[in-house]
Amino acid sequence: MKLFNTKSKSIEEFKPINPDEVKIYTCGPTVYDYPHIGNYASYIYWDLLIRTLIKNGYTPKRILNLTDVGHLTSDADEGDDKLEKGAKREHKTVWEIAEFYSNIFLDGFHKLNLLEPAKICRATDYIKQDIAIIDELTKKGYTYETADGIYFDTSKFKNYADFARLNLDQLKAGARVEFSDEKRNVADFAVWKFIKPGEDHAMRWDYLGRPGYPGWHIECSTIIHEELGETIDIHTGGIDHIPVHHTNEIAQSEAAFEKTLSNIWMHCDFITIDNQKISKSLGNTYTIYQLIEKDFSPLDYKMWVYQGHYQGDRNFSFDDLKAAKTRRLKWINRAAEAFQLGKIDPESDVQKLVLDAVSNNLNSAEAFSIIDNNNLSFKDWQFIDELFGLKITDDIKELSEETKKLINDRTAARAEKNYELADQIRDELAKQNISVKDTENGPIWEYLK
Repeated sequence: MKLFNTKSKSIEEFKPINPDEVKIYTCGPTVYDYPHIGNYASYIYWDLLIRTLIKNGYTPKRILNLTDVGHLTSDADEGDDKLEKGAKREHKTVWEIAEFYSNIFLDGFHKLNLLEPAKICRATDYIKQDIAIIDELTKKGYTYETADGIYFDTSKFKNYADFARLNLDQLKAGARVEFSDEKRNVADFAVWKFIKPGEDHAMRWDYLGRPGYPGWHIECSTIIHEELGETIDIHTGGIDHIPVHHTNEIAQSEAAFEKTLSNIWMHCDFITIDNQKISKSLGNTYTIYQLIEKDFSPLDYKMWVYQGHYQGDRNFSFDDLKAAKTRRLKWINRAAEAFQLGKIDPESDVQKLVLDAVSNNLNSAEAFSIIDNNNLSFKDWQFIDELFGLKITDDIKELSEETKKLINDRTAARAEKNYELADQIRDELAKQNISVKDTENGPIWEYLK
């Protein structure tokens, strides 16, 4: 199995630390608003990663975090707190906002038929552990205190710029001089933020005798260390995490524990909508629920995502989603035909070809082409379902005796050229979401939608 490693910018043969337990961490959402379809794309890609590992004989242990503690709207420790912003918008407490949108995110996660992680970790459950890591960093001389928080001194971590190939001189030249003049270096980041007197911030914990809250980046380092250990196999996220969030994760984790944080880093590219960045101001932040309202299944969207590659530029449109829906229905009806014709051969070259495709850096588009251009047994379709989680075969089963009789009556009516009766039966079958096509193998039923 080959995976692209962002750190080395190359495809590498995957060699887990322990083949019996592949340790994987996925950066989860900040739960302050409805996630849009672009947010879910990364979890769809990483679901394929998990399923592909399983099909290759590995046992993944994946941890996903939910950022339910407020952090600032900018990666650079400035702006408004996201959860506070959501609470003011909806006239709720930050705790209510975090709980509500955590459940919303997980509901969409399940509607997309994504495999459950080994554990879903809420950032607020790890505050004591955050503080323990900050204390360790301070003991080793990596932090300093300012009026508004505890900062990580990036100049003390010699490989800070390596992961994202940052030009720190350029960053310094482009920095806003009025921002945080207590910072020693422009790339320094907060591991803990103090709450100023009079500041409206409901989530607060005492540290060094003052109320405050953890910086955004520290939670991932903490959760990885607590749940997976000091070096993991694979760390996943979006490309937007590379220059700040993941760079900071590496710095604080490897400074604290003196071990490589992750052996492989995988990042997916952005999705645009109608060739525009997904943005509330543009009105193109469609949610899973809005897709359902437009008569699409979340799995149609999952199908659309897999038609491209996780590292490629993807542009979403409803025309393309409609085409993906049509393709998925065609697959369902091909599987239904294989079921009816008794194509149940358990061994197939197609399964190997499809698995080989996705095992080469998750090339789902190539796998889909193989599926489209080969004759598949029902066992093949079940394998495809296990690999992609598209529920192609889930509802395929023997029809009721009543429905079978209708199909036989239709066939008899057509043989007798009683087309009026055949059409009446056709309409009756349509009410059951069934249509019938006549083939050399006899009548074959299909789903209409």
